[in-house]
Amino acid sequence: CLGLGTYPSLNECCPPPTACVLAARPLSDTTISDNPSSFAFRDTVERRFIGISAKMADTEYNAEEAAEIKKRRQFRKFSYRGIDLDQLLDLSSEQLRDVVHARARRRFNRGLKRKPMGLIKKLRKAKQEAKPNEKPDLVKTHLRDMIVVPEMIGSVVGIYSGKEFNQVEIKPEMVGHYLAEFSISYKPVKHGRPGIGATHSSRFIPLK
Repeated sequence: CLGLGTYPSLNECCPPPTACVLAARPLSDTTISDNPSSFAFRDTVERRFIGISAKMADTEYNAEEAAEIKKRRQFRKFSYRGIDLDQLLDLSSEQLRDVVHARARRRFNRGLKRKPMGLIKKLRKAKQEAKPNEKPDLVKTHLRDMIVVPEMIGSVVGIYSGKEFNQVEIKPEMVGHYLAEFSISYKPVKHGRPGIGATHSSRFIPLK
């Protein structure tokens, strides 16, 4: 505890009275030169204090930066090819045709037939009959090649997969895609352990 006169809070760690007297003595040039260990101790304490302050500053900066990134992500708006959702809903059929990709543009140029237009009318009717703050009723369809248009956003569609109708809620990110993309007609393969006879070593094992 020698040479701790400049740190009053650390003087309490010296139980012996002689050590406390020496610690209470102010540091002088002769004390530092005669007792290099005290100078080294003080230098170590100062370095640790500076390091802790730097780490605290880095932590505060990182916390502020993380909060800013989270805020930016939270208020991120959807846009389809640079067009906001509100403007996308107000587009006419001709304007929408110029915005979508080439495959959908060719489909719109050739004209939508009776079945796609009938599906849009059913979805429109289900939205009108829905109560406020409630989802519209499910509308089932076999039209897997129907292209999602902005008017369908918010509707609930039962898309036929070849075996059953998969219920899908149309979201803004689905605009321009086919309904079949959200109701796959096969079961994804999940490989487990190989069965008996699959490998050379288990080929001649008798079946029980």
